[in-house]
Amino acid sequence: MKLSRPVSWFLLAFGVWSWFIWITFVKNLCKDGSGLAFDDAGAPTAYFWVHLLLAVTSFLLGTAIGVIGLRGVRALRRDPANGTPDATAPAIPSSPSSSSSSSSAS
Repeated sequence: MKLSRPVSWFLLAFGVWSWFIWITFVKNLCKDGSGLAFDDAGAPTAYFWVHLLLAVTSFLLGTAIGVIGLRGVRALRRDPANGTPDATAPAIPSSPSSSSSSSSAS
């Protein structure tokens, strides 16, 4: 399956966004002072565990989506058929004299 350039970049951006959002969410969840995440004794509540599970699941799915996007972007850079060949790939000159020089040596 080949992803288009916009879809690949969107998936990659979604993965980066997911890292930012869910890491920030877990940090805020751990610092919660409202009494929702931790009871009076400081033990985690069901609210904490459910939201931590949601955050970890979303983080893992976002990471997988970002990896798919990254692989799509990298594949587009390697594929010369997409109209923008990779700048690091060496140019291969095509000259008709290369085939005649090998036949004249025999």
